[in-house]
Amino acid sequence: MAEPFRADRGAHDESKDGSQDGSQQKQIEEAKSLDARTTLEVVQLEGERELERSTSALFWSGLAGGLSMGFSFLAEGLLRSHLPDAEWRPLVAKLGYSVGFVIVIIGSQQLYTENTLTPIVPLLSRRTWTCLRNVLRLWGAVLAANLIGAFLFALAMGRLAVVEPNVQQALSALAQEAMHADAWTTALHAVYAGWLIALMVWMLPGAESSTLAVIVIMTYLVGLGGFAHVIAGASEVFYAGVRGEASWGRILGGFLLPTLVGNTVGGITMVAALNHAQATSGEEH
Repeated sequence: MAEPFRADRGAHDESKDGSQDGSQQKQIEEAKSLDARTTLEVVQLEGERELERSTSALFWSGLAGGLSMGFSFLAEGLLRSHLPDAEWRPLVAKLGYSVGFVIVIIGSQQLYTENTLTPIVPLLSRRTWTCLRNVLRLWGAVLAANLIGAFLFALAMGRLAVVEPNVQQALSALAQEAMHADAWTTALHAVYAGWLIALMVWMLPGAESSTLAVIVIMTYLVGLGGFAHVIAGASEVFYAGVRGEASWGRILGGFLLPTLVGNTVGGITMVAALNHAQATSGEEH
């Protein structure tokens, strides 16, 4: 709110000049949106922090992330089961797909696809074998933990009477839809999913109060587009495997492997490398 006009304000101007100038400069700086270089520095700092974490800490955080991502599967299934079978149903049901991502990101849990950007920025800056080994350590711990968490969630959904039969039917339908494409098409879809998730991570430092909106919009697009995500999709396909509705060969070779490759390629090449290049372009080394 603007300061009201005061008749004696001029008498105080001289004494306040310094503080007003500093305050105005601060407001100007805060009003500026983060440029590419500043965003890169924020992401790099976060990446350095993640690489410094112990393997056990990464694993437990990743396990929590894998379990939490199961709620994307469950929330979408719940919405789908309560909506009529109409052309517009996916437009509403896919809002559930964002739930797991909201829990993971705001809850500061580890997700493999976020890490196709965050630790890669320090690696692109240093390019040492030590940093590469550290990135691979992080990836291995988080990916394994995410998949274990997703499997445990799917196991509970598939073997225990957690939801009503109509919801189980909706979950089964989602699992089959996740595996409808061949491996090459799935990998291509996964590139776009990895691209969008890494873009979301890149956008978050400048989002401030819009963090929730950025998460929901970007992940909603992933779900609505049918773009394969290795952890969100793992809950779906593991559910089909647990219930005997799909073979494990189809699950692992037809979905998980091509999705993992596509997500990794999309995150690294489309965002980490390109955004790093545009942020550092023109620097002298």
